[in-house]
Amino acid sequence: MKIAVFDTKHYDRQALTLANARFGHELGFFEPRLNTATVELAAGFDAVCPFVNDRLDAAVVARLAALGVQLVVLRCAGFNGVDLAACRQHGIRVARVPAYSPHAVAEHAFALLLAVNRRIHKAYVRVREMDFSLDGLVGFDLHGKTFGVIGTGRIGEAAIAIARGFGMRVLACDPQQNAALAARLGFDYAPLAEVLAHSDVLSLHVPLLPATRHIIDAVAIAAIKPGAILINTSRGALVDTPAVIDALKSGQLAGVGLDVYEMEEGVFFEDLSDTGLQDDQLARLLTFPNVLVTSHQGFLTREALANIADTTLGNATAFAAGEALANEVLPQ
Repeated sequence: MKIAVFDTKHYDRQALTLANARFGHELGFFEPRLNTATVELAAGFDAVCPFVNDRLDAAVVARLAALGVQLVVLRCAGFNGVDLAACRQHGIRVARVPAYSPHAVAEHAFALLLAVNRRIHKAYVRVREMDFSLDGLVGFDLHGKTFGVIGTGRIGEAAIAIARGFGMRVLACDPQQNAALAARLGFDYAPLAEVLAHSDVLSLHVPLLPATRHIIDAVAIAAIKPGAILINTSRGALVDTPAVIDALKSGQLAGVGLDVYEMEEGVFFEDLSDTGLQDDQLARLLTFPNVLVTSHQGFLTREALANIADTTLGNATAFAAGEALANEVLPQ
């Protein structure tokens, strides 16, 4: 198949090119994101391969269909940027990468947690400036604390295993409880209100759906145990950013680690060092010494990139062969 790969960086090209030696597709790489302004680049291709912040709305989908595109093969787990109903209407199939490396994202969640809790980012800057003082760097032991998890899918499972390795008690919230998993890893399921009230650390591992949008809003934050740390490595819109800012100002949250942000499109993955940041909310978040933001890099390990490439191109191969799409995304 001829596949137009959008929003590509050098690491995407390297991983996909290496994997494609086994699949034999014809890949065209484009740096811009796929949206209404760039959709014409898909002319002559059988499939498009967008990333997490590309926007395939109804107009883009209609134009893709007119250009002869038959398949949207996402190289990410999230599909909230794709109008699935429009794809079905125009006969375009959609597949994704449901799990590339749950360990990569879960480990990054703990990297954020450890850095925020022990103020590693502040300590690094101090030492670089020859300031070896310790004032303002006090954290707390993770051992014996309660780790709250919203979502116990593959990434949530990996995060729970790490938390248990630190000697943490784990409370989890998920509408589909996995009793066997809870017994194996030694954690308890509880209603959301209980998880919020008892967690010293709250980590989000759910997809972005209408039911989960702003699941952490002002009401939820008011119910969180005072002094908790919030970690989000899933989807930015799970969190109501103004509510988080208010909670940081009041001290309700002791710290926040974010690898995702609701308005990250056009900011994350880009170098804005010469143009500055136009997003006032993100700029305000970055002023807090107890906040650490990374640019959606939780997936960025060699293993995860290889798995993403393999699954993405495998999805395209299955489609071209007329086989069942195991990773197909359908309208809900």
